Amino acid sequence: MVDSMLNELCREAAITRRVLERVPGDSLEWKPHPKSMSLGQLALHVATIPCNLSGLAKVEEFDASQSNFDPPTPGNVEEILTNHDEGLSVAQDYLSSVDDQTLQGSWRLTFKGKEVFTVPRGEFIRSVMLNHWYHHRGQLSVYLRLLDVPVPVIYGRSADENPFA
Repeated sequence: MVDSMLNELCREAAITRRVLERVPGDSLEWKPHPKSMSLGQLALHVATIPCNLSGLAKVEEFDASQSNFDPPTPGNVEEILTNHDEGLSVAQDYLSSVDDQTLQGSWRLTFKGKEVFTVPRGEFIRSVMLNHWYHHRGQLSVYLRLLDVPVPVIYGRSADENPFA
């Protein structure tokens, strides 16, 4: 189980970096809607998910009331890419250090001391770290499309690129 997640993390990180490399530095403040994150906030969030959530996976319990969910705005695209690359290394180190028994152990989310859910740590990594990452990467690709930035290949061709041609 650990090896497959680690392999997936590495494969998906390359895809994610391709998307992040397309973020236009002159549009970091752009938002598709007033309730949305800015392009820069979303890109930095995507870049930091594996690192941040592998840190959470190390603890037995996390109280969400103790966290600030206001996403920071990066100063430039290089900051986004640096966070992605450095965070990927942290996430790879974490996944390389755990075994299947650790992944079967419980992980608990609370809010002000009240349990929200308890799941096996491996399920937390799969659903909250990896699937959450893919979800926001998909949002980011839509932002790029709305800004008329060519969307890179993610799992197959995009309207802008065809790896099969």
